[in-house]
Amino acid sequence: MARRKNRPAGPLDARSAAILRAVIEEYVSTATPVGSQTLVERYRLGVSSATVRNVMGDLEAAGYLRHPHTSAGRVPTDAGYRLYVEALDTTTLTPVEELMIRHQFGQVEFASEHWFRLAASTLAGATHAAGLATPAKPRSARVSRVDLVEIGGRVASLVLVLAEGPIKHALLSLPEPVTREELEAAGRELSTRLAGRSAKRVEELLPTLDQGDARARLVAHASERIARIMRDFDASAVEDVFSEGLLNVMEEPEFAQSEKLRRVFTALQNRDYLGRLLLDVAHRGGVRVFIGAENGPTEMHEVSLVVAPYGRAGRAMGVVGVLGPTRMAYPHTISTVRYVSGLMNELVDHLYAS
Repeated sequence: MARRKNRPAGPLDARSAAILRAVIEEYVSTATPVGSQTLVERYRLGVSSATVRNVMGDLEAAGYLRHPHTSAGRVPTDAGYRLYVEALDTTTLTPVEELMIRHQFGQVEFASEHWFRLAASTLAGATHAAGLATPAKPRSARVSRVDLVEIGGRVASLVLVLAEGPIKHALLSLPEPVTREELEAAGRELSTRLAGRSAKRVEELLPTLDQGDARARLVAHASERIARIMRDFDASAVEDVFSEGLLNVMEEPEFAQSEKLRRVFTALQNRDYLGRLLLDVAHRGGVRVFIGAENGPTEMHEVSLVVAPYGRAGRAMGVVGVLGPTRMAYPHTISTVRYVSGLMNELVDHLYAS
């Protein structure tokens, strides 16, 4: 028999599409290469084992399946998963699943980092994979409150609360000795003067600040430090990454070697990569699925990432998502990420309305 030559992937007829879908669903369930007889026995395909075997051969030649040489069965390729995902109808969670997730979010305070940890934890629990979440980050943060706390000597703790929720801490060297009362008074003055200001507007204020007495000099000195903190904060598209459910992924046979998974999560700590991902996802909107080699870093070519943006463009944007092997239950994962993204939108709306 002549060997089939690989040919470009193209649209599938209904029978081929049904068999590809069956192979993927069986492989997702069992993590075992799938043979034609298994499909005939477990799926209502309405054709013989020989026909299924021939179609699977065509799917392999088209690049949708591959044939591990140690097994008689076949497994999906990245292209096969992509075709499967593109053909999915819009799926939703059951009312019970939605209620359980919403109930969990009802247990945390607004404007708290617990949002992000909870989002990651909820996604991990619902999908049995790794849940990911980044805080909603504004393009230009605004000051909410400033506190100066005595530490000792010529050093104080500067606590900067941003209107969007994050809290930044820094050590502030004092140009001259001051009392605790003077520190507290300077903090109150800073909160009044800088409330609602962005880094740019704080910088615009600096030349106008009086430096006639010790407290005025302290206010001016602290304002300069606050402007630098906010500039650094604004410069990064992603502030942090919360992840939960690492053990879920480690239990999958694809990641029996923990070193492989460690490299994946190291890649996810790359702020430049995450920043580009956030901008791409936010620009396109909706749930995005990155399968295998579609992920930029080579360390992530054996995983899939299902992510969605949340927040409001021009205000603050973040992402929530799920990371797992390419052998992923895509319909349920996509619908879960979509629902959690919607809940996070509600939280951001509440924060900006307050």
